[in-house]
Amino acid sequence: MPNCLKVLIVEDCIDDTFFIVRELQRAGFQVSFERVETQAAMQSALATQVWDLVISDYCMPQFSGLDALGLFRQYAFSIPFIIVSGAIGEDRAIEMLKSGADDCVMKDNLRRLVPAVRRELAAALEKRLRSQVDAATAYLASIVQSCDEAIVGHTLDGTVQSWNAAAERLYGYSAVEMVGASINKLYPGVEPRELSGVLERVGEGACIKGLKMLSLRKDGRAMEVELIVSPIRSAKGQIIGASTIARNNPERARNRRRHSSLAFSGANA
Repeated sequence: MPNCLKVLIVEDCIDDTFFIVRELQRAGFQVSFERVETQAAMQSALATQVWDLVISDYCMPQFSGLDALGLFRQYAFSIPFIIVSGAIGEDRAIEMLKSGADDCVMKDNLRRLVPAVRRELAAALEKRLRSQVDAATAYLASIVQSCDEAIVGHTLDGTVQSWNAAAERLYGYSAVEMVGASINKLYPGVEPRELSGVLERVGEGACIKGLKMLSLRKDGRAMEVELIVSPIRSAKGQIIGASTIARNNPERARNRRRHSSLAFSGANA
């Protein structure tokens, strides 16, 4: 939460502006502010400056708090908008909150202002961070989905949770068929104990590379795949699952078939 606040104050009274700023300064905020009282002035301030907070009166000769809130919402800022008014009834206060204001504080009870500001600044910061995390997660998901290598996300007991397009091409199963199913389905010739042992090691933090397994596609064709199995960690560092990157090894399969053919020919010579 910033101690230096850039505050846009929508207020027609200079004295009331002074009281608002002083209240914030008493709480330890270093306040940089601009006072506006018309729609044009507010629009210019919103378009040309970056603000941490907007505080608006409700009743002004040329501009209302509801108009100020409507203009503010056009910019879709993720910063608090707080009404500080000397004359706003309960019905209008509720109307403002329903319209998107974060809080309403009475001018004769300014001691409520700082707690409201601190609370709403913290909430706005959390919302921005959550939005950044969501954007990063969506971006990562798009990378995984468009990757040429089969990537499967699953729990530590092997239940598939994510399945990219390359996994669908490699194994022949769609995401609808595999999400919620066990990865054991992909390796019917492998002992379940072997798979659970791999996941147990991953659950302890190991990253297992070069693991070769015989897999069976949906169409019944067998293929050898080379796996990299890695832990998936939460934001707190806890291991919550595993990701498996799978590559088909057609060259190895061809070599195996060629050696088998040569051995058969030699036996008949």
